[in-house]
Amino acid sequence: MHSSAIFLIEFGAIILALGLLGRVAGRLRFSPIPLYLLAGLAFGKGGLLPLGASEEFVAIGAEIGVILLLLMLGLEYTASDLVSNLKTQYPAGLVDAVLNATPGAVLALLMGWGPVAAVVLAGVTWVSSSGVIAKVLNDLGRVGNRETPVILSILVLEDLSMAVYLPIITALLAGAGLAAGSITLAIALSVAGLVLLLAVRFGRHISRFVSSDDPEKLLLVVLGLTLLVAGVAQQLQVSAAVGAFLVGIALSGEVAESTHHLLTPLRDLFAAMFFVFFGLHTNAADIPPVLLPALGLAVVTALTKIATGYWAARRAGVSPKGSWRAGGTLVARGEFSIVIAGLAVTAGVNPALGPLATAYVLILVVLGPLTARYTEPIAQRFTSRREAVPVSATASQDSTAATASASDTAADDQAPAGR
Repeated sequence: MHSSAIFLIEFGAIILALGLLGRVAGRLRFSPIPLYLLAGLAFGKGGLLPLGASEEFVAIGAEIGVILLLLMLGLEYTASDLVSNLKTQYPAGLVDAVLNATPGAVLALLMGWGPVAAVVLAGVTWVSSSGVIAKVLNDLGRVGNRETPVILSILVLEDLSMAVYLPIITALLAGAGLAAGSITLAIALSVAGLVLLLAVRFGRHISRFVSSDDPEKLLLVVLGLTLLVAGVAQQLQVSAAVGAFLVGIALSGEVAESTHHLLTPLRDLFAAMFFVFFGLHTNAADIPPVLLPALGLAVVTALTKIATGYWAARRAGVSPKGSWRAGGTLVARGEFSIVIAGLAVTAGVNPALGPLATAYVLILVVLGPLTARYTEPIAQRFTSRREAVPVSATASQDSTAATASASDTAADDQAPAGR
């Protein structure tokens, strides 16, 4: 059979399967992300029906999916929102790094993999998945929630931190000297700062340049500009996701609204391909030997992410319910963790590091949508049960005191009005 025909059959089967899985998830009122990942496992290496002709196209679609997810998130916020949130949330970024990078580094040292592997695994456990979280926020209808700016601030701080971390880890893995590593780091930081400056200072001019009454021309210009900025950012060792997010931040007003409407179907299509692609590159046979340490690491870092999000949201004045939602939403790891582990595997740091990172990310990328949905109700149920007994005891004491003296009761009734 001709290669183009095979490609169409394979790709058509993937899209059809994703559509059916999305329907199932919709009826169950559940995020489709875990089902998309399982579909990727079924079509991937060692799966039921491995792909051949369409795998490269799916890989490109996956990259576009992450870019579109972050672009659409950026459209929800203005440049002033971004700057103010980064200024107020940088302590949360520091807490995030300490709580979530430490478990990975400690595990690598305990397993005797050495300091370089410790730095690598620290990065794997530190950074949440912007792609997964963006999809979860959209699926659960929480983009406009009060805790969402806190979540996005932490994600942006993590992505900007990757502009520092990735050049450092690349230099460590390559054995580069201090001078070469410093030059790479300086270039990465300069590019990230330049993109941020352009988004904040010249956002109105960019919106005016992009604006068009013709939906076709608007779609082409916005999509082309986003992919161009993301590609240049990635080429210069800055996250493509950061570039796409800042393009979204730079667009405002009617341009942002029209772009959001036009790109929503494309985002949903390519985002689904991102999760399928992740599953495609997971070989089920490599997971069992490292499943136990990966599971333990996943549990610990899920709890540290929940603690990070809760603390950051409460610090920003968000209610306890919203703070629990923020913590649960941050649990998922994904694209950055796989990239970091892939660099280490290519450099030959340790053969077990790749499968461990894959199993770890797969656990949390499936668990992430569940914690995003259920952390808040579970936490509320636990805290309400804990408070039930003291409240009952206090009510009983108040009832006894009330019957003891009518004058005391009258005084107590007036007290709240005066406080």
